[in-house]
Amino acid sequence: MNILVVGGGGREHAIITALSKSPKVEKIWAAPGNGGISALAECFPVKATDLDGILDLAKKLNPDFVFVAPDDPLVMGMVDRLNEAGFKTFGPRANAAILEGSKVFSKALMKKYGIPTAGYETFTDADKAIEYIKAQNSYPAVIKCDGLALGKGVIIAKDFAEAEAAVKSMLLDGKFGKSGSEIVVEEFMTGPEVTVLAFTDGKTVKPMISSMDHKRANDNDEGLNTGGMGTIAPNPCYTDAFKAECMEKIFKPTIAAMQKEGRPFKGCLYFGLMLTPNGAKVVEYNCRFGDPETQVVLPLLETDLVDIMEAVWEEKLDQLDIKWSDKSCACVVIASGGYPEKYETGKEISGLDEKGQSPLAYVYHAGTKLENGKYYTAGGRVLGVTATGSDLREALDKAYKAVDTITFEKAHHRNDIGQRALKAL
Repeated sequence: MNILVVGGGGREHAIITALSKSPKVEKIWAAPGNGGISALAECFPVKATDLDGILDLAKKLNPDFVFVAPDDPLVMGMVDRLNEAGFKTFGPRANAAILEGSKVFSKALMKKYGIPTAGYETFTDADKAIEYIKAQNSYPAVIKCDGLALGKGVIIAKDFAEAEAAVKSMLLDGKFGKSGSEIVVEEFMTGPEVTVLAFTDGKTVKPMISSMDHKRANDNDEGLNTGGMGTIAPNPCYTDAFKAECMEKIFKPTIAAMQKEGRPFKGCLYFGLMLTPNGAKVVEYNCRFGDPETQVVLPLLETDLVDIMEAVWEEKLDQLDIKWSDKSCACVVIASGGYPEKYETGKEISGLDEKGQSPLAYVYHAGTKLENGKYYTAGGRVLGVTATGSDLREALDKAYKAVDTITFEKAHHRNDIGQRALKAL
C-alpha cells in the first residue's frame, strides 16, 4: 500500500513512523514533510493548506490512502475534495471538522445534547462581551476565538483588565483575523486536564491511551501558551472511573450528536477534558490527532495503524480489537529561543545521526530542514524527544538524557515535563 500523509510537523512524523512499521505499507509520501520525515517518506514541497496542490499531487502519485493530519486543511474541506476525486482518506469531512473549526458550533452542540462543558456565552460585539464579563465578575475568565488560531486563541484572564484587553484584541484589533470575529466567554474550570484521542468511524468510538500536555512555555506552567512543550502518557489522573464516565457522558454522546446532525465524524477526534470536582467536562474538541500528544500515544499502539485506517474508512471499527502497550511514554519538546513569539530559524542542530535520530531516544522532527546532510531549525517547536519506559519515571529519564545531548543556538526546553503526573501517581 502506498500512503500520502498531508502535513509536516512532529505529529505527522509520529504518524508516518507508525505507518512505516506496517507490513502492509510499501511507500510513504509526505507533503510538505520536514527534514526528519524525509528519512521515512519522500517529501513534496506542497503546503498542507494548498487544497488544489495536494489534489494535483494525489492525482500524480495515485496513493491507496491519503492521511490528512492538520486541522486547517480538514476544516477547509480537503477530505471532501479528495473523496470526490475517488481517494480513500483518513480524516473528517469539513461539515464534521467544524467541531474544531468553530468553538461557537461545538459549544452549541454540547448545550443541545447535554454534553458536560463550562458555562458560556458567545459575542461578536466587544461592548456586550465586556459588559457580560463585568456582570459575571468571576476570575479567572476564559476568552476564546471562535476559529483556528494555532493553539494560541485562548486567553485566561486573571482580572477584569486582562479580560477587557483580550476581548478588544480579538474583536476590535483583529489580532486573530477572521478566527476572532466571534468569541466565546466561558467560566474557568479547575481540575487536572486530560487529552483523550479517539478513533471513530462515525458510529463506533474507540478511545486511545490518555495523555497530559504541558502548554505553557516555561517551567512551573509559567509563560505564554504554546502548541505544547511536552507530553506524557498515560495520564495518571484519568482513572477507570473517569474512563467509564467519559465514555457514557461525553464520547458516545458526541459521536451520536454529530451523526444526528448529519455530520458523521470519521477519523481521529481529540477530546480535551477537565476532571472537575463536578465530574469530567469538555474543554475543547479537535478534529485530528493532537500535537504533541500523538508523539506519546502512537508509540504505545500495538495494532497496525493501517488496519485501523481501513476499519474507519469502511465503518467497521466495531469489528477491530485495538491493543495498547502497558508501558509509559514521555516527549520533551526542544523549541527555538523566543517561541511562541519571535524566534530565529536556520540554526544547525548537533547531536543527531544522519537519519535525524539519537541513540538514546526517538526524535520526532517538528520544525527542521535537511541540507547537505545537516539538520537545521525551521520552526518554533523543533524536535520532540520521545522515550518509552516500564513506568513514567524511566520514560522521562531516557527522554531527558537524550535532550541533554542535542543542541542548537538558543535552544529552549522545559525541565519539568511529567512532574505533575509523577506527583499524581
